[in-house]
Amino acid sequence: MRTHLIVLSLCFNAALLAAGGASAAQGLAPQSTSEAGVTVKATPRSLANGSWEFDVAFDTHSRELKDDLMKSASLIASGKTHAPAGWKGDPPGGHHRKGVLKFNAIDPRPQAIELRIARPGEPKPRSFHWQLK
Repeated sequence: MRTHLIVLSLCFNAALLAAGGASAAQGLAPQSTSEAGVTVKATPRSLANGSWEFDVAFDTHSRELKDDLMKSASLIASGKTHAPAGWKGDPPGGHHRKGVLKFNAIDPRPQAIELRIARPGEPKPRSFHWQLK
């Protein structure tokens, strides 16, 4: 009986640790910037062990949204720049776009992260910062 309780306890703790990365993003607030008639909103969705995901949304009424996030986005952590691993969302075009931007998980986990999105025709990239620790 005691062995079963120990095994059950270990399984429960392992499940909590595995879920910890995904739930860690829940405490990180959405951020948005508005410049040149375009609003960009970024929200950490999941910071799980395998990949980190961000909800990204664009909104404008002034021009086509032609951003290619696989080329224009980057994640900065501990002084290193990381390229996206994937984009699952609306293709370039239109006035409203949204999707999930995915990066490979960063190990060891940094204290802070910055998501940068360089936009066509804008002098500097949009920047979104979150403290993780």
